[in-house]
Amino acid sequence: MKKIKKRVAKKRKKMKPKKVSKAKKTKKTVKRRVMKKAKTPASIVRAQQHFGGILDIQLQRVRRLKKAQDWIDYGKLHPLIIGVLGGDGIGPYITAEAQRVLEHILKVEVSRGKVEFRVIEGMTIERRSEVMKPIPDDVLVEIKKCHVTLKGPTTTPKKGDPWPNIESANVAMRKELDLFANVRPVRVPAQGIDWMFFRENTEDVYALGPFGIEVTPDLAIDFKLITKPGSDRIIRLAFEYAKKNNLDRVTAVTKANVVKTTDGLFLKTFYEIAKEYPGIESDDWFIDIMTAKLVDEKRRRQFKVMVLPNLYGDILTDEAAEFQGGVGTAGSANVGKRFAMFEAIHGSAPRMVKEGRAQYADPSSVIRAGSMLLNHCGYVEHARKLEMALDICGQYEKKLVMTGRSTGATGRDFCNYILDTMNDPALEQRWKGYRQA
Repeated sequence: MKKIKKRVAKKRKKMKPKKVSKAKKTKKTVKRRVMKKAKTPASIVRAQQHFGGILDIQLQRVRRLKKAQDWIDYGKLHPLIIGVLGGDGIGPYITAEAQRVLEHILKVEVSRGKVEFRVIEGMTIERRSEVMKPIPDDVLVEIKKCHVTLKGPTTTPKKGDPWPNIESANVAMRKELDLFANVRPVRVPAQGIDWMFFRENTEDVYALGPFGIEVTPDLAIDFKLITKPGSDRIIRLAFEYAKKNNLDRVTAVTKANVVKTTDGLFLKTFYEIAKEYPGIESDDWFIDIMTAKLVDEKRRRQFKVMVLPNLYGDILTDEAAEFQGGVGTAGSANVGKRFAMFEAIHGSAPRMVKEGRAQYADPSSVIRAGSMLLNHCGYVEHARKLEMALDICGQYEKKLVMTGRSTGATGRDFCNYILDTMNDPALEQRWKGYRQA
């Protein structure tokens, strides 16, 4: 029996793993890691480095956001400098008409030195492609000398275009000037529509659009960016607008049921801020169903103020503009604490220029953006009169119709129609009459 026990013990001893020194263990672990690392495909290593660079830049941006300056006081500026950027395509044609309207409205202020207009050249796609930048350096310097800017549409190259893959000028300007809020009103009194959209301007997929990576010929990845400070300031601005204008509802639009992390952060921030405004109802909708509800006659009148991340805001405001007469009639404000830019929401329509139809482009969108500029800078009464004239000319009377072709009015003729309407001493009475009717 003893002999059997000895044999079993000897066998167990042989089966027992040998003790390995710590030094040997470490060497083996490092060797395994090196081998593992060596096996990582070069395409993945490049992608990791690329993503790391993006994270570094965005973390620096978050730190800057937390140290941002306070709001500028336009009432203390002398002069208020208004920059005019024609852009390209139909941009120079329609922006020139909008400038003509603003100069007419502010002629007294200009004569007293309170307001100054500056035309800034160099934002054409040709010039931007030449310097391989969304905004040429010398142009950016001039823009930063202006307090507010009226901007025409600019061409953004897409894959397959003859132009190089440069970033959108709009996106670049919003980032450079930190114009975090894209504010777009849509008003159709006859249908009971009075919406105000607050679209976050500096984040989401647009902010990182040019920085996606083609990992392999079969795999391409883009990035979506949402930050807590970025969400906080746009959501807070929407609630403040509702509070100041006695509106009792603010709606967030996301796709947080699918895009859980980034949209989830936006929505979480929304409801945190909503608690600070107990007198205002807060709710949220997903972007897909929201596009349907805007055309639902029973539901759409209930919406008042909407706040959205960048991409959803772009989609929904274009849809909303159709109720007002199309994107050619809608303007938008791009607002930051130190600068503001006002622009049309449609593109540069290079085809119209190519076909010799640029003079028939509708200037309503940039003129409406001009009224938002006036309001933003404190010229509230001027802005109100311009809005009334735009309503009469574009929605009620329609003595001139814009078709984009020789079958309709030119931009110059339509602009004259607006100016003549504004000069009518009975403007407000006329506008009220149409509304009541």
